[in-house]
Amino acid sequence: LVLGLVLVLGGRAGGGGGCQLPAEWRPLSEGCRAELAAIIVYARVLALHPDPYGAYNYLPWQRGPPGGPQQGAEDLFYSAEIELLCDQAWGSMLEVPAGSRLNLTGLGYFSCHSHTVMQGYAYFFFLRMDENYILLPHGVNFQEAIFPDTQENRRMFASLFQFSNCSQAQHVLSFTSDWEIQEDNRLMCSSVQKALFEEEDRVKKLQQKVATLEKRNKQLRDRVKKVKRSLRQARKNSRHMELVNQKLSEKLSSAGGQIPYINSLKQENSHATYLKV
Repeated sequence: LVLGLVLVLGGRAGGGGGCQLPAEWRPLSEGCRAELAAIIVYARVLALHPDPYGAYNYLPWQRGPPGGPQQGAEDLFYSAEIELLCDQAWGSMLEVPAGSRLNLTGLGYFSCHSHTVMQGYAYFFFLRMDENYILLPHGVNFQEAIFPDTQENRRMFASLFQFSNCSQAQHVLSFTSDWEIQEDNRLMCSSVQKALFEEEDRVKKLQQKVATLEKRNKQLRDRVKKVKRSLRQARKNSRHMELVNQKLSEKLSSAGGQIPYINSLKQENSHATYLKV
């Protein structure tokens, strides 16, 4: 729902074609994307700071040079100072303990998505670090990267954190044995996704083959139509030639009947000429 709302709002803001997802795009669950996220932290927002227009903060309809004036872009982009309430999640690439303070940029209202937070609230963050060691939201699979601190989200991400190292959230981040069993029995997302992608790839290849066969079938039908059309034209020409031959034969027959009469006239004329002489 969040992704759909973001895409709808982005489509209205950015105009047509600016929010097109790849053709092979498929939605992934939060658990699947958590396996692919580079860094996952549970942190509280301490302060917000406006960010200037730059490499990570721009709108597609305002493509001036970075650092240049951007009318209408004020207060859309900002960075946040966050404090980790727990150690980073298992497998995260960020090696800092609970209580550490970090700066997170790339927040604000963009054309096709929004990474927004409020001061004083806690969130679960999917993060990544660029080549300049700048922390940014990691929107894995073009989906949400920031999750509010709700009971549902706590349960969803509970198995990723070591609660003994949490500073302020250890009394609220708890999960039941049923959740543990569910996590233990959960299939690895990568394997499931691999199987799904392989199946989709197989279906795509079959669809391509079907499209190729349909194209060839259409070409054959077109050829058959041309042959039938040529055959009809040949028959029409044949009937026309038969009519022409028939008329010609009738004319020849009519002309052949008049030949004796012409000969007799010639004989009479020659005899009369002889008498006059």
